[in-house]
Amino acid sequence: MNLLILEDEIPAYQKLLSHLKTFFDDDITNHWARSIVEGKSLLEANTYDLILSDIKLLDGISFDLFNQVEVSCPIIFCSAYDDYLFQAFNTNGIAYILKPYTNADFIKALEKYQSLFKQGEYDSKLSNETLSALKLALQDEQINYKKRFVIKRPNGIQLLNTSDISMIEASGDFCIATDQEGKRHPISQTIGSIVQQLPPKKFFRINRSEIVHIDFIEQIESHFKNRLLITIKGCKEKSMTSTSTTSDFRKWLE
Repeated sequence: MNLLILEDEIPAYQKLLSHLKTFFDDDITNHWARSIVEGKSLLEANTYDLILSDIKLLDGISFDLFNQVEVSCPIIFCSAYDDYLFQAFNTNGIAYILKPYTNADFIKALEKYQSLFKQGEYDSKLSNETLSALKLALQDEQINYKKRFVIKRPNGIQLLNTSDISMIEASGDFCIATDQEGKRHPISQTIGSIVQQLPPKKFFRINRSEIVHIDFIEQIESHFKNRLLITIKGCKEKSMTSTSTTSDFRKWLE
C-alpha cells in the first residue's frame, strides 16, 4: 500500500506515520511532502492508494495543490480546523481527523477509508466547487478578528474577551458591551467600527444599534412586521431585529 503524507510539521508527520504503521501492520510504503511544490512533484510521478493531508503547508494550502494536480485516490484531511470547515467534505464522503486527534479518531477515519475503498463506492475527485467552498471557509478562519477589548476604568485597565460578550449596543459615539453575567462595559468605538472587528460567524448586527453573540441567544420569538424578539443571556431586556435584517439573521442562525 502506497501512501502520500502532506504535512509541514515534523512531529505531526512522525505521529501520522506511527499510527499508519500500527494500523496497517507496517505493510505500507510512503512519501512525505511539506510543501505544494514537493507534493506536486510526487503526485505527478507516482500513484497512491491514500493521501493524508494537512490544510496548511509551508508554501500555501493543500487545496491549491489539488487544483493543480488531479487526484484519483481517497484523501483524509488532518487539520486543526473545526467541523464547520469540513461540511463540504461530509457531502463528498471525504474523512478528516481533527487535531489534536486520538488514536480512536484515527482508526475510525482509516476504517471508513477501508470500507469505502473495498465497496468501490468512493469518489475522491474534488470538484472545483468543493475546493472553492473550502478555500473560502479557510479564509474566513484565517482573518485576525478582535479577541479582546481594552476597557478603561477609573481604577485601571480591564481586558474583556470577545468570547464573553453577549451583546453590544450603541450609545452615541461609543458602545456598551454586556457580558453573560449582565455586567456592562464601555467601549470607546462606534458600533460600525466594532462590527467589522468581530467574527461574523459569532456576531450579528440585528438592527442599527445592537450586535448579538450567537452563543448567548436563549430564545427567539416571532414579532409583528416580520421582526424577531431575542432573549440574550445577561441582558434584562429583549432585543429586536429590524425588518431589513430579519431575513439575513434567519440565514445566519443556520
